[in-house]
Amino acid sequence: MIIQLDPPIPLETPKGRSMAHMAIDYGTEYSLMFVTFINETGECWIFRNSEVRLCTNITFGREKTSEIGKVPSTA
Repeated sequence: MIIQLDPPIPLETPKGRSMAHMAIDYGTEYSLMFVTFINETGECWIFRNSEVRLCTNITFGREKTSEIGKVPSTA
């Protein structure tokens, strides 16, 4: 299933800040995939859910996000 994100979602990716325009859901055995366009280069890249983070947004109280590839501790 392909879902168009309206409005696009600003994400941090391994390639830099981007806007996710679509999400691809292959089902329960697979990671959700995000189709993104990198802000700096305009390149189109697809990233797994574990490879992206929402951009910081002080207005919404999201001043910090976990690093990509690191799972935050629950303690």
